[in-house]
Order: sequence, then C-alpha cells, then structure tokens
Amino acid sequence: MASACTPKVAETVATPAPEVTPKTDVVKNPCTMLDDLTGEENQSVSTAFILYRDLVKAGKFAEALPLWRQAYNKAPGSNGRVKYHFDDGVKIYRYLGDQTTDSLQKKYFVDTILMIYDKRISCFGEEGYVSGLKGFDLYYYHKGLVADSVIFGYLRANLDIKGENADYFVLNPAARLLYDGILAGYISRPDGQKYAAMIMSALQKGLSTCKDAQCETWRQIEAYAPAQLDMLEGIDDFYDCSHYQQKYYTLFRQFPDSCDIVNKAFSGMSRGKCNPNSAEMKEVLAARNTKCYVAPENPGPLRRGYDAYAAGDYKGAIKSFSEFIETNDDKELKAKYLLLISKIYYGDLKDFPKSRKYALDAAKVKPSWGEPYMLIGKLYASSGPLCGPGTGWESQIVTWAAIDKFTYAKNIDPSVAKEANQWISRYSQYMPKREDIFFRGIAAGSTFLVPCWIQERTTVRTSD
Repeated sequence: MASACTPKVAETVATPAPEVTPKTDVVKNPCTMLDDLTGEENQSVSTAFILYRDLVKAGKFAEALPLWRQAYNKAPGSNGRVKYHFDDGVKIYRYLGDQTTDSLQKKYFVDTILMIYDKRISCFGEEGYVSGLKGFDLYYYHKGLVADSVIFGYLRANLDIKGENADYFVLNPAARLLYDGILAGYISRPDGQKYAAMIMSALQKGLSTCKDAQCETWRQIEAYAPAQLDMLEGIDDFYDCSHYQQKYYTLFRQFPDSCDIVNKAFSGMSRGKCNPNSAEMKEVLAARNTKCYVAPENPGPLRRGYDAYAAGDYKGAIKSFSEFIETNDDKELKAKYLLLISKIYYGDLKDFPKSRKYALDAAKVKPSWGEPYMLIGKLYASSGPLCGPGTGWESQIVTWAAIDKFTYAKNIDPSVAKEANQWISRYSQYMPKREDIFFRGIAAGSTFLVPCWIQERTTVRTSD
C-alpha cells in the first residue's frame, strides 16, 4: 500500500564554472576602466592586477588583499571585458571569513561580498547570473549568517530573469530552500508551485541541450532537485493531476503487474484530483480491480482508512487507522497498523520525524520485530539531502545512524537479516573516508551525535 521511498543520491555542489570572457571589441563600461587612467596611475593599477592575481593563485589571500583593493577601487571596469577581479574579491573575503570566529566580523565580510557582487552588476550587468552567484555563495559558504529567505530571494531572481535558461548552479539550493521555505511559511503556496515548475523546466532544458561533460553536472542535479521537490507531495493540493499522472502513471505503465505500484498510482492520481473518467484513471482502476483485488473490510475504521488512502486522503487514512488502533486489543494488529501509519508519513506525507515516531510505537507493541527498525534505517539513509546542503560530510554521516538501525533490526529479527545486509552493504560505501574524519579531529570508534532531525549517537566508522 504505502510504498517506501527509495533513498536519494546526495546532492553534489554544482560549483559555477569559471566564466569565459568572449573575445569581442571593448565596450565602454560605466565603471572606471584602465584606459580611463593615465600615466603612472595606469601603470600602477595594471601592475596591481597582475601581482594580486598571482598571489590569489598561490592561495596567499591576505597578502593579495591590498593589491586587489587597489585594482578594484581604481579600475573596477578593468579592460572592459575581464571580470575575474570580482570573483577573486569574493574568494579573498570568503577566506578572511573562514579565519575568524567573530560573528560580527564574519557578517562584515559577507556584506562586503554582496557589495562586490552589486558592483559587478553596476559595471557589467548580468543581474540574473550574478544574483544566482550571490545565492549560491551564501547557501554553500555563509549559511546561517544570512536568512534563508534572503538567500532564496537571490536564487529566485535568477529563475525570474532567466526562466528555463536559469543557471545550473542555482537549481539544487533553490529546490532545497523552496521546500524549507514553504514549511517555514516565508514562501507562499502559489509561489512554491510557480518556482517548483520553473526549477523542473530549467532542469529538463539543461538535460535536453547539454553536451559532453556538461551532462554529468545536469545528471547530478537530476539526482537531487526532483527528490527535494517530491517532498512537497506531502502538502495537500500542492501538486495537481499532471504531476501525479506524469510520475505514477508512467511508473504504472512500466510495472503494470505490481500491486504496490498499481495501488500507489491510483492513490497518487486520486490525490492529484485526476478526472476519474479519464482514460489513464480508468486503466489504473481496471488493473487495481482485476489484479489487485482485496475483499473490502467490514464497515468501520479500517474500511474508512483504506478508502481514504485510495482517494489520496492520507491524513484521513491516518485518522481512521489510529481510531482502529485505539479500539483494538490485538497487539499484532496494533503493530501492523502503527507501522502502516509510519509508512504513510514516510512515503506519502514525507514527514520523517512522525514516521519514526510511529515506527518506534510499533516496535514497542511488538518487541523483537525488525521491520520498524528497517524502516527507520531507510528514513535515515534518505536524509542526506534533508540535513544540510546534501553534499559530502553532511550526507555521509547519516549513513552511520542508518546502518546502526539495519544492524539492530537483523540482530533482533533473523527474518529481515538478508534485506538488512543488502542495505548495510549498499550504504557502507557512502560512509566518510579516513581523511574526512581526520581533518575534523574525529577518531574512528569514537561517539558522534548525528545532527539534524535524527539526533542519535553513533560510532564513527569509515568506508576505507
């Protein structure tokens, strides 16, 4: 019935590629250019451009700063084509921010970075592109110093200005902040629907037009952004029929004999309020009635729960199943329907904390049952994109908690051992490497608190 979500691939930071300056005739820049300077000043500033650049390439950012300031302040328009001094300024102040623990100082450096980006727009335009750079930089390097709503505003500007040609590096953070923003209330549902569609449109355009190495980047985005947007299925009436039909009817056509998928397609398309008289709904319903027929329950909360679920009313289904649990003394049945509620929160409403709660409730009712812990392990394994940017360390450490649960499940319940071992083998390769824990001053075998919504202590292990 309620199918488990397949754990998603963690997000890879799609770093903006270095900008290639076209070899065109110099156009008069509204900012001071080198050609506007004369005599010794021209020579001094030109030299500053060369010297600071060499220092930045060598990673000597603090030493580069005075020379960079001279070049930037005197000739922000450079030669009318070169823009790398803005990128270099961002790198320098990002480095300075990393060197201090003073929050006010960090905030000052972030404000300076934003001023550099604004100056770039004044000199060279490209407001959409540079707004995307602002959002990307703040999201991946300065999150916590600027409100998420502000960061999303910059990413949204890129989408608004460039539409389906939005820059690839804004899509992953925009998808994540869209989900967070709707839950937090700073993004309205209509805006959420608008930008979810724009993100998918830009992704589809990128996948269809990319060439060579570009396509790998777009595939990395495809592995992350849609998974974030799918989490919004848990919000009533967020997606319409077209979303559910494209997703679940397509899956149904691939696996027409799988009752799990047939039932999921019918439930999802019902949730999207697809026309029951449409050819697609009739086809799914026919498959459900002929291949997946189950004698209806007697009138009562169970019957109402299954009917509500089939209609895509997941909260109504939970309410009816909860009523059945409260009025039933059979521990086997109580555990079964507590776990079913857990699966609905996981696979349909995308509420991982509540899914865990009901799985643990099921485990309390039926001790030595491995299934609830298997589900919690899958919840944790799916949480890489939910617990931060989704790349590297933040995504890897959730595997520790996931593997703990799979291991515990097989230890108390041999019937799930085969499946548990498969999941353990799959996710062991995604644990952090030795160098990852070394650079963070963490020792293998030590105790570590997995953050985010998980909040469980685990043992540090490495994949190598």
